[in-house]
Amino acid sequence: MAASLEVGAISIMTGSDDLKTEDTGDESVEETKDDLKKDQDSEEDEPAEEPREPRIRETPEDIKLDAIVNTLAFHPKQDIFAAGDIDGDIYVYSYSCTEGESKELWSSGHHLKSCREVAFSHDGQKLFSVSKDKSVHLMDVEGGKLVTRIAKAHSVPINALLLVDENVLATGDDGGTLKVWDMRKGTSFMDLKHHDDYISGIAIDQAKRMLLTSSGDGTMGVFNIKRRRFELLSEFQSGDLTSVAIMKRGKKVVCGSSEGTMYIFNWNGFGATSDRFAVKAESVDCIVPITDSILCAASMDGVIRAINLLPNRVLGCIGQHVGEPIEQIARSRDSRFLASCAHDQMIKFWDISSLRDMTVSDYRKRKKKDGNLKSLSKKAYGGGDDFFSGLMEETEAKKEEKEEDEGDSDSDSD
Repeated sequence: MAASLEVGAISIMTGSDDLKTEDTGDESVEETKDDLKKDQDSEEDEPAEEPREPRIRETPEDIKLDAIVNTLAFHPKQDIFAAGDIDGDIYVYSYSCTEGESKELWSSGHHLKSCREVAFSHDGQKLFSVSKDKSVHLMDVEGGKLVTRIAKAHSVPINALLLVDENVLATGDDGGTLKVWDMRKGTSFMDLKHHDDYISGIAIDQAKRMLLTSSGDGTMGVFNIKRRRFELLSEFQSGDLTSVAIMKRGKKVVCGSSEGTMYIFNWNGFGATSDRFAVKAESVDCIVPITDSILCAASMDGVIRAINLLPNRVLGCIGQHVGEPIEQIARSRDSRFLASCAHDQMIKFWDISSLRDMTVSDYRKRKKKDGNLKSLSKKAYGGGDDFFSGLMEETEAKKEEKEEDEGDSDSDSD
């Protein structure tokens, strides 16, 4: 009898222990629920992170392509530009100073070889291009559709392009032949060869009457497209003439050269130069007028210079592609930006808004002894020694960062 009571007592005690254990489990579950609720409440109390506002830059972001870009052109009415590369591809981008908003709209691979020049129509609805494959293409800007293709427009590769009006196009090739096209018919009404080497650039006066060409043979050609005839060649200059532009309200013509000299002609005095200006550059490969007196010039040394004509002055450096020859520069429709492309496969944008209000005195200031170019934009290092010192500072900074990273990784491994 006593044994049974002991057994019963044990069983009762065991049962009470079980009950106690179960109660403890319930309490721990309730505590866990309370903790979760507190965490949720604290999360709800914390203010949500506000979306970061996009950064507004002074210029659009630089764009890197897969191949060297030969040519650039800005749209006449929208924030759009076109670029053609050595693979024959054409890209159309929208650009913006808001970070992250510049984007590719479409691309085209219709050319079989290097695309050498692109140009928008005056209404911005068409895009013309010429190529090493000897063809002329006309595309729809909105969708990138090929509208017209003249397969064998020249017998040799085409190098230069100028849109005269909505229906008339001028092209120059590597052999020195100039053709002027009626794009409504797809045929040329002028086919003239008076240069002995490639045509590098084409310009036309405001009246759309006189067409000027620069050539690798060292001469400037003059053609009357109203009368559809050749007028004359200038005297030979030393080195290739690489570019041509009309300045000073149509009273002066300027040609860049492979020797780094700019040749200036009077209008209706095309036979001989009226002035020449030696720029301290390896070459003057591409020139773009900004005002009646100021132009931007790109060079083989990778520097873009702002130059005033009459009085002849190098005003300073707009920007640079470090150590890379620049292929072409182009001005935006509002003259706020200059775009450049070089052998580094980059398309860069530079602020040139300050050039519009710049005036140059006839009084020649005494030159600085160091000979450095003045930086005319925040992104420009300057020129000469200053240009390379800027490059050295950037290189040294990168080297220091690399060494710091290596030091951090060593300390982590210990």
